[in-house]
Formats: sequence, structure tokens, C-alpha cells
Amino acid sequence: MEIKKNENVDLEKRKGIFFQLGLVIVLALCLIAFEWTSGQKGPNEFADLGEEALEEELIPITEMPEQQPEIPPEVPKVTELFEIVEDDVTIENEIIFADDETSFDDEVQMYDFTISEEEEAEEEEIFIVVEDMPTFRGGDVNKFREWVQQRVKYPQIAAENGIQGKVYLMFVVEPDGSVSNVSIMRGVDPALDNEAIKVVQSSPKWAPGKQRGAPVRVRFSITVNFQLQ
Repeated sequence: MEIKKNENVDLEKRKGIFFQLGLVIVLALCLIAFEWTSGQKGPNEFADLGEEALEEELIPITEMPEQQPEIPPEVPKVTELFEIVEDDVTIENEIIFADDETSFDDEVQMYDFTISEEEEAEEEEIFIVVEDMPTFRGGDVNKFREWVQQRVKYPQIAAENGIQGKVYLMFVVEPDGSVSNVSIMRGVDPALDNEAIKVVQSSPKWAPGKQRGAPVRVRFSITVNFQLQ
């Protein structure tokens, strides 16, 4: 015998409707639950704590008392009492100088201090041009320069290094004809300078120069040429 189902009581056809109805009911219950919890607000415990904390942090303002300026103590005034003495009263306190042994009758001895001053020898004046100029072996200063040029020897160290040039010297002819105060005006190299000074210092005596008939000191300057060949 075949079982037949009644289409009016078949629940499979209403399955979708029941599912949608269930979703609507669940959504409504969720909304009611949210409204219920948000509407009921209990006392806020943290709000009270915040107010108490603020009250504790308030610091009372203290005012500093005004300092009164210190008044310096009054210095007692010292008053000196002067006793007026009449002219008739004699003063017994006489000052006696026990150590004073001088008398006007003593003779004052005067000591004569003489300072001996040593006379400094003044250096004689050096001339450049005089009435009678010094001469060297009958010639002038050029004759002496030729004599020096013939006697200088080229230093080996200067020759090896290729050093050459003109050495400018200055010297003085003394009243006795000797040569002194030889110095370098402009040099080239220590080796060349020393050689030129040595030859000039070995000069024989000159005929001294004269001013108003008296021999005097005369200054000359020459050049010594060092040239490699």
C-alpha cells in the first residue's frame, strides 16, 4: 500500500518562511538586549576617584611674610671732655728726651765724597771723502780691488755646488795705513764670503788718508766677483 502525503501539511514547503521568521526574532531580541543594557547606567566609581584625586592635588598658596629691613644698632657717640685750665696753673708733666745727646756746640764733620769718573776713549770719526784719499801702492781703491781679485781662491765646496756671484765688502783704512773693520754688506754664500774677508784682512798697509794735514780713518767698499770658468 503506497503512503501518500498531504500537501497542506507538508512542512518542506514552509521551511524558508520559518528560517526567515527565526532570523527576525533573533535580531529583535539582540536589539532589545542592547537597548536594555545601555539604558541602565550604574554609578561611575572612577568619576568619584578623579574628583578626590583633584582635591588632593590642590596645594594651598602660602604667602611669605614681608621682611622688615634690619635697623642697624645705634653707635654710641663718644664725647671727649676737655678740661679748661687757667693760665695761672703750672703743668708739671714735662717731656724729657733722655736719648737726645746732641748739642749745638758740637762741630759737624763734613765728608767730601769724590766720584772718580773714567774718561771713555771716543772713537775717532770715520770719513768717506777726505782731502787726501788713501792710496794703495800708488793707486786708488780699484788698484786694491784688482789685488784682492788676483789672490782669492775659489772654495772647493762652492765650486762643487756651482755657487757663484759678487760679494760686497766694507772696510776702514786706519791712520797708520792698516785695514780694519772688514764686514759683509751683501754676501752670496758663507764659503765665498769668508774667502773674500780673509784676503781683504791680509792687505798690506796703505798710504793713509789726510784731512787738514792729519791722518784720519777712511771707509771704503769693494766687490769681489766669484765666477766659475
